Amino acid sequence: MHRRRRTALLLSAAIVAAPLLTACGNDAHPGAAAVVGGQRITVAQLENRVGEVRAAQRAAVPDDAQYAQVIAKSGTLPRDVLHTMVLDQVLHRAAQDAGVTVTRKELQRMRGGLEEQVGGAKALETAWLQQYGIPPQRLDENLRLQLEAQKLATSLGTDTGKPAFWNALSEASKKLDIDLNPRYGTWDVQKSGRADAKTPWVREVTAEQQPA
Repeated sequence: MHRRRRTALLLSAAIVAAPLLTACGNDAHPGAAAVVGGQRITVAQLENRVGEVRAAQRAAVPDDAQYAQVIAKSGTLPRDVLHTMVLDQVLHRAAQDAGVTVTRKELQRMRGGLEEQVGGAKALETAWLQQYGIPPQRLDENLRLQLEAQKLATSLGTDTGKPAFWNALSEASKKLDIDLNPRYGTWDVQKSGRADAKTPWVREVTAEQQPA
């Protein structure tokens, strides 16, 4: 596999790897799942994004029993989606600070290469949905994120797996002053990722209601 494509896959996996808690609003920011750079990510926005993934999963798996299995295996989906939404903004800020931009031509070239690698556009959409929880309508958005990450790493003289890259994300996290709803835990600035809050009263939701 081409090195740049392999890096994209690894970064995608890292972005959606950390678990998250579902939540409603807190006292400081009613209705907010998180506040990033002074802008709220509302619970409604989070639920909408989760709904996009579920709709894509349902379309891909029309059999009720199989869909129930998909739901059972992806009970942490709301947590993963919120983590992605926050980290997307962190990475974009780090890229902006480094003067990194991504052109439409670069995005098309990357997508074309990945489609060739996996066997077509539909196969790529299916792979991103199954492996990373990215619905088809968010695929280009996610690939642009991967390109930003790659170009940021290059501008820093490193790669996405090295401390220098994550240090840049840490600096971006500090500037964005990320505030998570306590029910979601806290944002670890040094690791640019969410950490569980040590609150025994938090109940982790591990499964969503299955359709009748």
